[in-house]
Amino acid sequence: MTPTQERGATYTEVFAGREFRVLFGSFALLVAGDQIKMLALSALVYARTGSPGLSAATYMLGFLPYIVGGTFLLSLADRLRPRELMIAGELVRVVTCLLLAFAGLPVWAMLALVLLTGLFSPVFAAARSALLPDLLPGDAFVLARSVLSMTAAGAQIGGLAVGGGILAAAGPDGALAGTAVLSVVAAVVLRAGLPGLPARGAVGGGAVRETLRVNRSLLADARVRGLLLAHWLPVSFVTGAEAMLVPYLGGTAGIALAAASAGLAAGNLAVGRFAAPSARERLALPLAVLAGVPLLGFALQPGLAGAVLIAVLATAGSGAYQLGLQRRFLEAVPERVRGQAFGLVSAGAMTGQALGAALVGAAAELAAPHLAIAAAGLAVIGCSLALHRSLRPSPVPG
Repeated sequence: MTPTQERGATYTEVFAGREFRVLFGSFALLVAGDQIKMLALSALVYARTGSPGLSAATYMLGFLPYIVGGTFLLSLADRLRPRELMIAGELVRVVTCLLLAFAGLPVWAMLALVLLTGLFSPVFAAARSALLPDLLPGDAFVLARSVLSMTAAGAQIGGLAVGGGILAAAGPDGALAGTAVLSVVAAVVLRAGLPGLPARGAVGGGAVRETLRVNRSLLADARVRGLLLAHWLPVSFVTGAEAMLVPYLGGTAGIALAAASAGLAAGNLAVGRFAAPSARERLALPLAVLAGVPLLGFALQPGLAGAVLIAVLATAGSGAYQLGLQRRFLEAVPERVRGQAFGLVSAGAMTGQALGAALVGAAAELAAPHLAIAAAGLAVIGCSLALHRSLRPSPVPG
C-alpha cells in the first residue's frame, strides 16, 4: 500500500470533484423523490380503497422488484453507457409519477406499473455505483461509497418529512407531480455534469442470459461470494431488528428509527474520517460483531432512551464495517462486469433485509418483540464470526 493510500482520502477531497458533486446531488434527489413517491402512492391507494393493510403493503412495493431485477437484468448496467442509463432511470420515474397522478388508473394498474418500472431500479443503481471508481480512484472511492450511504439514510428521513408536508398541502397527486419535477431536475444535472463514458462490457447475447451467467460466475468465486455474504448477512439482521421497533415501542418508534439512521451516518463518518484505509479493513470484523452486541440488551426490555442508544450503536457498527470491504470487493470483481457486481451487492442487500425483517418478525410471533430483537443480535454475531475469513483484511502486495 502506498503512503497516499495509507493516509487515505478525505471527504473534502471527495467533494472537490465536480462529477462526484453531480452524482451526489442527483442521488439525494433520487432517494428523497422515491420516498415521496411511495408515500404519495400509499396515500392514494388508501384514499381509493380505505384499506390500511393494502396501503402499508403499497409502501413496501418499491423494494420487491430488486429481487427480480437483480436476478435477471443487471447485465444492462455494463452493456449500456452509464450516464445515459442513469438519465433513462430519471425519465422512467417522471413518466411513472405522472401516470400515477393524472392517468386515472385503477389501483391494480397503479401497483402493476410500480412493479414493472421498478424492475429496472437495480440496473440504474448499479450504473451509479460502478461509475464511482472511474470518477474517484483509490481510497476516495471508499469514502464516496460512505457518502452515498449517509446520503441514503438522511434523504430517506428528509423525503418522508418533506413528503408528509407536500401531501398535506397538495395531496397525493401534487406530491407525485413534485417527484416528477425532482427527476427532471436530476436528469438535467446528470446530462450537464457527467462525462459520456462508454459502456463497460461488450454487447452480445440476451441481457437475461448474460445476467444469469455473470451472477453464477460471481457466486462461484469463493472470494467474491464471501464478500457478498459479508455485505448481506450481518446488516440484514440489524435491519430485521429495526423492523421490530414499531411493535416494541409503538407510537414512539419513529424516534428510535430516526436515531438508527443517525447512527448509520455517524458510524460511516467516524470510521471514514478517522481510520486509515488499512485500519478500516482490520476493523471490519470487530465492527460487524459489535453491531450485534448492543441488540442483546433488548432482552432486558429497555425503555425509549435505552432503545435509542442501542439502535444508534448497532447501526453505527453495521454501516461502518462495510467500509472495510469496499476496496477488496472492487479488486475481486472483473472490471468489465463491475456494474453487475455492485448491482448484485445492492439487490442482495435489499432482498436480505426483507428476509431479515420477515425472520425476526416470525420470531416475534413465537416469542415477543424484545426477545426477537435480542435473537437478531445473536444472528448478527454468529454471521459475522462465520464470515471471519471474508471480514478480515487480505494481504496487500508490496
